[in-house]
Amino acid sequence: MSLKPKVSNADHILGNGQADLTIVEYGDYQCPHCGAAHPIIKEMMAELGSQIRFVFRNFPLSEMHPYAKPAALAAEAAALQGKFWEMHDAIFENQNLLSERLLLDIAEQLDLDMPKFKSDLQNEALQDRVDGDFESGMLSGVNGTPTFFVNGQKFDGGAEDLVQILGEN
Repeated sequence: MSLKPKVSNADHILGNGQADLTIVEYGDYQCPHCGAAHPIIKEMMAELGSQIRFVFRNFPLSEMHPYAKPAALAAEAAALQGKFWEMHDAIFENQNLLSERLLLDIAEQLDLDMPKFKSDLQNEALQDRVDGDFESGMLSGVNGTPTFFVNGQKFDGGAEDLVQILGEN
């Protein structure tokens, strides 16, 4: 399956925006497998970030993970204040404590404008963005998290497999 839609400036991009290699992760902030993949991806980006354009798209499996969508909305609200990746990392690094309270605590620790953050959590445009990411995942054949795409093609494997392939290039 191929990625729909293609990566654009509307996406959250980490690393080299002009890189030849693009990795897209569809992830759920409460998914233990995504949590396990996070430090692997962090290390990969620390070592190879200049060669990779990494994109995260929301795929909250809300029936199984009640805090997945609130966490996605919190990351999107933080993005409006230029702190998407900081929120993204903090959520995964505290995944075992995930709650509404934790999301507010992280926002405070990131020195976000709290009244704006709280009102942005209710912003319909952010709901639409998270839903849009989810729908794009469905169109792209995502049926679980994390699911990775490499240069637009679905990748059969986990984060550790990605690192192995990158090490060979």
